[in-house]
Amino acid sequence: MLIKAYGSAVHGINATIITIEVNITYGIRFFIVGLADNAVKESQKRIESAMVTNDYDWPRTRVVVNMAPADIRKEGASYDLPLALGILAASKQLRADLLSEYLVVGELSLDGTVQNVRGVLPMALRAQEEGFRGIILPRGNAREAAVVEGLEVIGVDNLKDAVGFLEGTARIDPTKINIREEFLNNLERYELDFSDVKGQEAVKRALMIAACGQHNVIMVGPPGSGKTMLAKRMPSIIPPMTLEEALETTKIHSVAGKMGRETGLVTLRPFRSPHHTISDVALVGGGNSPQPGEISLAHNGVLFMDELPEFKRNVLEVLRQPLEDRFITVSRARFTVDYPANFVLVASMNPCPCGFFNHPEKNCTCSPGMVGNYLNRVSGPLLDRIDIHIEVVPVPFKQLAELRSAESSEAIRKQVIAGARIQEKRFAGIKGVYSNSQMNTSMLRKYCPLGPDSQAILKNAMEKLGLSARAYDRILKVSRTIADLEAETHIGPAHIAEAVNYRNLDREGWAG
Repeated sequence: MLIKAYGSAVHGINATIITIEVNITYGIRFFIVGLADNAVKESQKRIESAMVTNDYDWPRTRVVVNMAPADIRKEGASYDLPLALGILAASKQLRADLLSEYLVVGELSLDGTVQNVRGVLPMALRAQEEGFRGIILPRGNAREAAVVEGLEVIGVDNLKDAVGFLEGTARIDPTKINIREEFLNNLERYELDFSDVKGQEAVKRALMIAACGQHNVIMVGPPGSGKTMLAKRMPSIIPPMTLEEALETTKIHSVAGKMGRETGLVTLRPFRSPHHTISDVALVGGGNSPQPGEISLAHNGVLFMDELPEFKRNVLEVLRQPLEDRFITVSRARFTVDYPANFVLVASMNPCPCGFFNHPEKNCTCSPGMVGNYLNRVSGPLLDRIDIHIEVVPVPFKQLAELRSAESSEAIRKQVIAGARIQEKRFAGIKGVYSNSQMNTSMLRKYCPLGPDSQAILKNAMEKLGLSARAYDRILKVSRTIADLEAETHIGPAHIAEAVNYRNLDREGWAG
């Protein structure tokens, strides 16, 4: 008897429907065809054990399973449950009336328990697009899939639950969540706040500008000056995610298996902080079974790279293209996938190997030339993509001992949102451009004209401070954001002067 069930394969962050055809005829042996990997081929033992444990009969005949389309590789154990239901229906142990109306995913344990799988949200979205009535999946993944409206989400704990639901002998209420209510209720629940940070007003100002214009920023300062503390609070001042951004971010985390059992939607800006020993593949994504990397997990949020010069050179260099294009293409012999990577890079570093170059109180113990060599570990092309360079100095004891709270993240965020709205109006209708940091050369000429006074200040700064040519565009972009924060139509001399101060690493002789 020939039966069709439906599963799903994830490619990048999108899913494809997989048709699972099961045919039971006279003969012996079990066959799976359709470019299945070892995990899928091994499913026979899991399925057989799960069926026998739950009082079903494994067919003692020839079982042929075809997984179409045959040119898409099927990987992982998420096909266990649809395969099991297809075999039960083909062997007439299950009525097949409803089977074709539901997409089915889930990994089976030997006792028939259904285990969670990755990539449920893209699968649910594809099921909705293809007109399926619903999706049968592990109960632990149910809230994740329930963010898709108009789809019946049936969470099951074991094989018997799935069979009972399809037979009509077990009632399982569909999992439902109010996506807009969940989105709004958790939109601004950040645990860390800028009010905890004493002093460092200049750095807070630089981070506010970075959050408003989506500018990448690097902080240079000695150990213990608060670089990491400041970076961890960066997501709390970026404008809240839109529902569309939240869904896109959730898809990436779903594919990577980062969603919790009780989590339906990622509503807070992601903050990813990879260790400096990370590999280039782990950073950008890929591998034998392609997975999103750290830069994609930071999509719509912040990627924090602490002690930037300690990262391997090849790891840093792979950042150059995604910083420019806002996505990463992973190409291998067998596949090519695109992952979104629109993030704000926040980097930090010591000014020298010992950490105390230019320290107001402690002496630097590095020999001549070591400071320059240390900074040169970060290439010029990468620094070219970082708009703001800011020095972080230690906070004096007097400021640390103050009892009054500093400005809160909420207050800073309100200023950032006001500046971001100005940019939304400015770039409305321009595809792929949403913030000042994304302006190209022609846009700079259009949106960043300078008066004679501003032009003179920039010319003087370029000549006297020895700023590199690459600093020119960065200064214009940052000064445009500063003007937006102050609701100014034109870029003034004060805006240019402040932007010039955020190019420390471009100054001649800065490293001694």
